[in-house]
Amino acid sequence: MIEVKNVTKKYGKFVAVDNISFTIQEGEIIGLLGPNGAGKSTTMNMMTGFIEQTEGEIIINGYDIVKKPKKAKKEIGYMPEGVPLYTDLTVKEFVTYMAEIKKVERKTRKEQVEKIIEKTGLKDVEKKLIKNLSRGYKQRVSMAGALVGGPKILILDEPTVGLDPKQITEIRSLIKELGKTHTVILSSHILSEVSQICNKVIIINKGKIVAIDTPENLENKVNNSNTIYLTVEDPENKTEIITSQIQEIKKIELIKENDDGTKQYMIESNGDTDLRKTIFSQFAKENVTIFEMKKLDTTLEDAFMKLIEGGK
Repeated sequence: MIEVKNVTKKYGKFVAVDNISFTIQEGEIIGLLGPNGAGKSTTMNMMTGFIEQTEGEIIINGYDIVKKPKKAKKEIGYMPEGVPLYTDLTVKEFVTYMAEIKKVERKTRKEQVEKIIEKTGLKDVEKKLIKNLSRGYKQRVSMAGALVGGPKILILDEPTVGLDPKQITEIRSLIKELGKTHTVILSSHILSEVSQICNKVIIINKGKIVAIDTPENLENKVNNSNTIYLTVEDPENKTEIITSQIQEIKKIELIKENDDGTKQYMIESNGDTDLRKTIFSQFAKENVTIFEMKKLDTTLEDAFMKLIEGGK
């Protein structure tokens, strides 16, 4: 579906994207991640044909984006960051205008506009001026514009930025639904969002790709320790003596002493060992009350930070 082969983008001596390669298969929902200035937007702009790469090839559904730009761009629906819309048009006028400039056949244009308005949940506001819509509805209008022409690939740049929690949930649901019939490439700073929506992640840092994998695999790769947070009532300070008798524990650290007299500890063991049952049993034998025992799960945020900071 999409092949990016040894692509580099230079601005004078500055290398914005440095010899990156990846493949995106049909039907995948891909998260494109990276810190500010990493090269995400440059990569997306090259994939849409908005700017041309300095070196390498980008193939969109069999078409070279430079050699056959019209055919390649026809395969892509692009939703840019910042929601650039013609705000003096109504929703229906805007979607119809997008159909005109994308040269949708006149005989099917009206039907396609109606279907897209319905699909993006804009039917109730189709006669309203865009400038009078909420941010969430404006995002939907921008997405409707991207869907015009029936592209097989959707490229969405920060689709939930600036939205309230309810609007974010609605847009996420819409993206998941669109992922059933489109290949979706999603750029976002909200890593929990990417983890929920995407089945593969591409992480870019300083113009280079540092990881391509599923969110689950990335989380597992950085989960090289098993950490438990333990809150106990222990007036006789037995905790460290008890834990010293459990061989699998490699580190215990007092995090804080609470106002109610309880103490919170961080306990680390080997990555493949779950000590919760053992800890519960040992503490019960010594009559030390456990108020809370919580296993720390590695998140995509943890994986992201470790990868872009060179493993730190």
